[in-house]
Amino acid sequence: MKEAEIKALVSLLDDEDAQIVSHVEDKILSLGTPIIPFLEQEWETNFNSLVQRRIEELIHTLQYELLKERLKDWHASEEKDLLTGMWLVATYQYPDIELLKLRQDLEQIYYETWLEFKPDLYPFDQIKVINSVLFNKLKFGANTKNFHSPGNSMINVVLETRKGNPITLCIIYLLVAQKLKLPVYGVNLPNLFVLTYKEEKHAQFYINAFNKGLIFSKQDIENYINELHLTPQSSFFEPCSNLEIIRRVFRNLIMSFDKMGEHTKAEEVKELLLIIADGTDLSV
Repeated sequence: MKEAEIKALVSLLDDEDAQIVSHVEDKILSLGTPIIPFLEQEWETNFNSLVQRRIEELIHTLQYELLKERLKDWHASEEKDLLTGMWLVATYQYPDIELLKLRQDLEQIYYETWLEFKPDLYPFDQIKVINSVLFNKLKFGANTKNFHSPGNSMINVVLETRKGNPITLCIIYLLVAQKLKLPVYGVNLPNLFVLTYKEEKHAQFYINAFNKGLIFSKQDIENYINELHLTPQSSFFEPCSNLEIIRRVFRNLIMSFDKMGEHTKAEEVKELLLIIADGTDLSV
């Protein structure tokens, strides 16, 4: 469709006839995501607030449908790359964020850590090096002031502000540690996401990235589970998959939007979670 035809369609978005507006919107949506740059251009040059709002809704619908397709592809992939999954989460709120930019940001953090890292160190000392770089040098830390902010679940925001929630801080830590060839994995604890260092040669231990990389033991987890009056499960102690991590990020995001009163967004994120749920418990 030519640009003049698109302009003509957009000009009908302020029609008083709801049926005409609905028909126009359906026609625009049928053109798919390639139409987004034209819509953005029209938004900038159109000073009718009603038309602008309808253009915004159309752009969001198109971007949301694209995200759902990308999420389906990620879910169907064998690798289920963790950073790609986090990028997809972030594109719900920041559709223009580029995966390459996230990779570059993480590469820089890895490089800063690699400069101080020695592979022949004992596991505890390896972790202390990562802790020193992430939490002392680069100033990553817990966002305790705005714990329920949706931005805490967006890796681009956490990389920029250096403040996040337990799971996003753990993911950044995990991506850096695994790039350093360390056996560090995520662990799904109730109400808290942590990491574990697990290999055959050394005793397994745990890392709390939300508390500046505090190292703790299996006994500490057992005590924590007892305090919550829960029955211990293997998932509280053992590594979880990238898919389980992204599911939990989505659950956190749903809870954040609900607490902020943004219930429409919470419902949309629930739809995204359903795409990768595989019939698992969706409770937040």
